[in-house]
Amino acid sequence: MATKNSVSLQKAIDNLSIQDVYLKSSQAECSEGFDPKRTEHTELLVQQMHIVRGSEILQTNEGNLILKVYVRLGTRWGMPVEGSEPEVKALVEADFIAEYTMAELLETEAVDEFSLKNASFHVWPYWREFLSSQCERLRLPRLILPAVQFNR
Repeated sequence: MATKNSVSLQKAIDNLSIQDVYLKSSQAECSEGFDPKRTEHTELLVQQMHIVRGSEILQTNEGNLILKVYVRLGTRWGMPVEGSEPEVKALVEADFIAEYTMAELLETEAVDEFSLKNASFHVWPYWREFLSSQCERLRLPRLILPAVQFNR
């Protein structure tokens, strides 16, 4: 059953239009001495990271309002260590920016709620493709992330 959007979230959805999603920075590496081609992948633990780092509203020279939402995503592979955090053997992390045009200036509450609840749905396909290609390049175990659908 679908949940009803709050008034502020619905106002943000009605006033924002996705314009761009792009990579700001990335990191992909295997630790020294780790050979993913010759490691039993069933031993590796996989951990995911997803953080909405923040947002900002900009005004262009033409007077248009732009909302930028910063989203960090990551995956890391580690070997179990008894009584401790896994020893990280490889990681892929990326910072993305989702940009939206804003029809009218929104209140901070609406922008924050939209940023936390909706922006990641627009970034997700880009992260999914990026992670898949980095895994292939690093010869890490292939991960198939689920497709995430954006619900209005």
